[in-house]
Amino acid sequence: MIVEEIMKKIVTTLSADDTISTAIKVMEEKKIRHIPIVTSNHELIGLISDRDIRDAKPSILDFSDQQRMLDAPIKEVMVTDVITGHPLDFVEEVAAIFYEHRIGCLPIESEGKVVGIITETDLLHTLVQLTGAHQPGSQLEVKVINRAGALADVVNVIKEHNVNITSVLVYPDKDPQYKILVFRVQTMNPMGIITNLKEVGYTVLWPNVPGISS
Repeated sequence: MIVEEIMKKIVTTLSADDTISTAIKVMEEKKIRHIPIVTSNHELIGLISDRDIRDAKPSILDFSDQQRMLDAPIKEVMVTDVITGHPLDFVEEVAAIFYEHRIGCLPIESEGKVVGIITETDLLHTLVQLTGAHQPGSQLEVKVINRAGALADVVNVIKEHNVNITSVLVYPDKDPQYKILVFRVQTMNPMGIITNLKEVGYTVLWPNVPGISS
């Protein structure tokens, strides 16, 4: 999946000379936490977040400084070293950028102009869709030897039960000789699958059903 498929294409932006009070008002009205700051040609020059505004606020007891802050231009508090993405970037690569840099949003640029934006919420929504967690079903975690064909072998066991697989995730085990396969399957009763997997020698980590040998 690429960024273009999940990014918001209608982006709320402001200019560097707009006031901080304008940014606060726009965030409240649009229910957003980040605003890209652009030139008249829609070129990105900065980013302002609700956190930037909170950090810039003086003491609530100092009313004169509070008003000066609200009237100040956004360019005085905006972040100018902005990490950006491209519409053709892969979503999983973008997720790694969010994780590595601990950012809350990623403006998306194409040909030097802002064409979209992705937030943490967008990534979380996408993860839910990709894993099928929002659909009725069950989750299976199977420990397999890290070899070619292991995934296909487990899928064939599930196939014998005529159960549809909604999603598959693979992650490493503590022992590099193994890996963990996580299946989301469209059945509320995976007992038959679990039994067959264990009969052919697989370790089912989840669900760990009492009475069925692992």
